Amino acid sequence: MNKEKNISDEKLWLQAMLWIPTLYFASGLPYHTITNISDYIYKEMGISNADITFYTGILLLPWTLKPFWSPFIEMWRTRRWWIVSTQLSLALCFAAIAFALPTKHFLVATLIFFMLAAFVSATHDIAADGFYILGLSEEKQSFFSGIRNTFYRVAMVFGSGVLVIVGGRLARSTGNSATGWGITIGIVALLMLLFSLYHRFLLPVPADDISRKPKSVRDVFENFGHIIVTYFKKPGIIGALLFLLLFRLPEAQLVKMGKLFLLDPVAQGGLGLTTEQIGFINGVLGVAGLIIGGILGGICVSHKGLKYWLWPMVVAISIPDLVYVYMSFVQPGDIYTVGSCIFIEQLGYGFGFTAYTLYMIYFAQGEYPTAHFAISTAFMSLGMMLPGIVSGMIEQLIGYRYFFIWIMLCCIVTFAVSAIVRIDPEFGKKRNK
Repeated sequence: MNKEKNISDEKLWLQAMLWIPTLYFASGLPYHTITNISDYIYKEMGISNADITFYTGILLLPWTLKPFWSPFIEMWRTRRWWIVSTQLSLALCFAAIAFALPTKHFLVATLIFFMLAAFVSATHDIAADGFYILGLSEEKQSFFSGIRNTFYRVAMVFGSGVLVIVGGRLARSTGNSATGWGITIGIVALLMLLFSLYHRFLLPVPADDISRKPKSVRDVFENFGHIIVTYFKKPGIIGALLFLLLFRLPEAQLVKMGKLFLLDPVAQGGLGLTTEQIGFINGVLGVAGLIIGGILGGICVSHKGLKYWLWPMVVAISIPDLVYVYMSFVQPGDIYTVGSCIFIEQLGYGFGFTAYTLYMIYFAQGEYPTAHFAISTAFMSLGMMLPGIVSGMIEQLIGYRYFFIWIMLCCIVTFAVSAIVRIDPEFGKKRNK
């Protein structure tokens, strides 16, 4: 009997190894395609910086609104069904974008399909996270959390690095940006189709993954309303909201304008790098710095707690932004110098962002921790979306040099909102058993 149980358990572990990496790669790939690759596409298609940041900034809206429709996902169909269906839908959306790029009205057409893909991708994330909980025991959830996060980051490297390099080379070799980037987006469409087919057969069928239709629509809205009310009645809510919305004010503007600065010609204040070079710098060196910084941040907090490390992390996420001030004045053409600057900035960001993510977990404690964490992520997304939308307009008004000085002034806001949050000194510390 024990032998049979061990064989069954081994089968479950093996099965989990077959679907968790692919599920979270399939979760990260659309997000980085929509929020990152779209910037490169529109830049090479001749769209202005102000328009790029405005249009692609709005694409974050579905992830901002995600908590408001997440309770309804389990009411119709299973999470497994939603995963397979949204992956297929994403394949169709990206295929439509690829075909629309060479057309006369490419901007309107691609923005419509990018926004549709963003809503579908956000829905996929809801279903995937719910399925992860239902499909694994608590022990397996803990064990596979590292693998889950790793493959989401692998998708980041693939989307921000490999695909950007491929898109840039195809655009150059074909002599047509629309064709080159159309093929690249077509690759994403094909991958999402393959993921949909793969998960159709490889995902397990958890007994608890069932459609839970409510007794009435009124019950749904009453429960959801109670979740919202209890969130906004939490102690320190004003300070928490300011922290969630403004802690990343500098980064929210840099994330869009940074890559456009690297792309723009030297005569226009940029660095004049190729898309392939930027793909390597951001997608490989930048992501490496981000991952290392995040790992170091987690290790540090586990020893002394979040409250102890808050201010070092605030410094780490702010001061390295000075590399952009340096690059805008010196305009180095050496890819190794630029790569080192981006690595340093992302290393600091990865370390400092640990404080932000852990604070969201800390603030979500109490009644409805999962739902309250989801609401905090909505404010996180809103805090990135709004500054990102206007960042291009600010840069066009004052130029890159003064824009990056403006970013450093915005770091004062990060320090200010960090001073008003209250954190239990014991939170985050590793407890000895």
